Amino acid sequence: MTLRRLLLSSALVATPLAMPGAAFADEGMWTFDGFPAARMQKDYGWSPDSAWLDKVRSAAVRLTGGCSASFVSPEGLILTNHHCVVDCAQNLSTADKDLVANGFVADTRSKETKCPGQQAEVVTAITDVTDKVKGAIGSETGQALVKARDGAIANLESLSCPDTKLTRCQVVTLFGGGQYKLYQYRKYSDVRLVWAPEFQAAFFGGDPDNFNYPRYALDASFLRAYEDGKPVKVASFLKWNPRAPQPGEATFVVGNPGSTQRLFTSDQLAFQREVSLPITLAIYSELRGRVITAMEQSEAKKREGGDTLFGIENSLKVFIGRQQALNSPAFTAKLAAAEADLKAKSAGNAALGNPWGDVAKAVSAYREVYLPYRFMVPTSDLYDYAETLVRAAEERGKPNAERLPGYTDSSLPLTEKQLLDERPIYPWLEQLKLGWSFSKAREYLGADDADTRLILGKESPEGLAARLVAGSKLADPAVRKALWEGGKAAIEASDDPLIQYARKVDPRERELKKLVDERYTGPLASAGAKLTQARFAAYGDTQYPDATFTLRISYGKVAGWKERGADVTPVTTLGGAFDRATGNEPFNLAKSFAANEARINKATAYDFVTTNDIIGGNSGSPVVARDGSVIGAAFDGNIHSLGGNYGYESDVNRTVVVSSAAVHEALTNIYPAPALVKELAGKGGKGGKGK
Repeated sequence: MTLRRLLLSSALVATPLAMPGAAFADEGMWTFDGFPAARMQKDYGWSPDSAWLDKVRSAAVRLTGGCSASFVSPEGLILTNHHCVVDCAQNLSTADKDLVANGFVADTRSKETKCPGQQAEVVTAITDVTDKVKGAIGSETGQALVKARDGAIANLESLSCPDTKLTRCQVVTLFGGGQYKLYQYRKYSDVRLVWAPEFQAAFFGGDPDNFNYPRYALDASFLRAYEDGKPVKVASFLKWNPRAPQPGEATFVVGNPGSTQRLFTSDQLAFQREVSLPITLAIYSELRGRVITAMEQSEAKKREGGDTLFGIENSLKVFIGRQQALNSPAFTAKLAAAEADLKAKSAGNAALGNPWGDVAKAVSAYREVYLPYRFMVPTSDLYDYAETLVRAAEERGKPNAERLPGYTDSSLPLTEKQLLDERPIYPWLEQLKLGWSFSKAREYLGADDADTRLILGKESPEGLAARLVAGSKLADPAVRKALWEGGKAAIEASDDPLIQYARKVDPRERELKKLVDERYTGPLASAGAKLTQARFAAYGDTQYPDATFTLRISYGKVAGWKERGADVTPVTTLGGAFDRATGNEPFNLAKSFAANEARINKATAYDFVTTNDIIGGNSGSPVVARDGSVIGAAFDGNIHSLGGNYGYESDVNRTVVVSSAAVHEALTNIYPAPALVKELAGKGGKGGKGK
């Protein structure tokens, strides 16, 4: 589901929670061109060399659905999490063929099925373009700074990746504006579902177990990248290693952490604690209740709404954990100490000015425009289509450097793919989400607010939602294609109510964005560059940057922790799932587990925990052993990891991993896939040759 812009906070990010300027052992989401080899050598007595890092980097995969993955065979086979493919499974399901509930096994290549909107990307080069972007910015401030920066980025991306069919370029902002790097990707736009267990196996324990441990979840799946109708032949892949993890052994997590807020100043943290998070928790809780109530009305709605509910509940738990972290005096005291230390070390540096004061001023200005900026855009897949079509018609007529992000030459191929790929739309769910969005806008803005009147006119939230969904034909990809290809003339002539609605509110959306850029985004970029100077001057420039959903590597080890004075085991077994099962949701065994109990080796390692530093976006990341083999896929963190958005605590923060051993046992005895087992063993699968 799409829950866009519900967290409209800035991305001035990423410094350690450790003693100011230092990093705990195992802390850090490092770029591959900045891996701390000397530090790991000191901590572990060993560190990977450049050849090891290059091989692992070139086998890592980023999925456009917001997850990570890795190639695990020369035939383009991709390992990721089940929750990273559940949207695909939902889109491919019907009432008679429920791939989410029952799982999916493609016993031949011809049955591997394309995932709508999915794209796999592999980093091929990373280039520092800081001087070019900062040169374009010059002395600009506010909205002019944002415009100059975005224009320079658009041109760099276009010039660096002229072949948009096979490549994608992305300039990434690091250290809140202190650095800019160009990431080049080899992309694969045809990604197909190969294997997925039952949802109940992948999410055993449900929401109560989510972000908790011990866990007994088979949160793993396989995809395959295709090109020209054939599986891709990849030069680099990670060796599959279905063995048990060993307590204390070194582990690496290689993936794309989404975002962190570890560089937030005290004013930004206060905004999170006082404004953003409370609103998010309140409205998400209501949305959860609305969806559950609707799903109880029929078996069809229960099936159709399952993925949406999963996403809402997962997000709610994340936000609750963040709120708790920011309400912890001990935790926030460490953050305050780190900020105070940096201020002390920066005292007397007149060239810096007062970046903390600049941030405070920007946050104060943001408080004034936050509510309309957040609630102007409703939540709905159909509305997303409408907004994309309306904006693309306008933006594509502009020079590349003047377009909005998402509509530049480098971005348009993916935007078009996600717009036009066929996927099911459930009218009841669209109407529910729109009605909820409109009602929350009226509630927080006020019934007499000018933006509320623009959003609703004289209609009720529910009535407007019903009219827009009932009258729209945007669920049909052929209709979307005609509007996309017809451009501005087709959009202006369209009588689709969602297109007309998007055209009505788009000018205000653009106006609000300019206002936010002028008062908030631009000032934060300027302040971020100065804070980076201060940080590098105080602690050196060999720190890990903010998480940006770009490729990172973290190192750690297999290790439990102490919870309320008791040791938490680092590894669970398949047998533990049977012991934990109660027969009642969400602790009921998946049907295939129960049916195959006699065949299952219950001593097989199931899930395990490591000290690796990760965040959302790392889901599906391969967990790599010292020899470069895959021993699992990261799928969660423990409850203590939720504060990891703001800082890492080495004694309790843990990554939760599903073991390759458990996946192998499932492929053999629970959801048999002999061709996959053979392919993973390097003996070739159906339609492919072995190494």
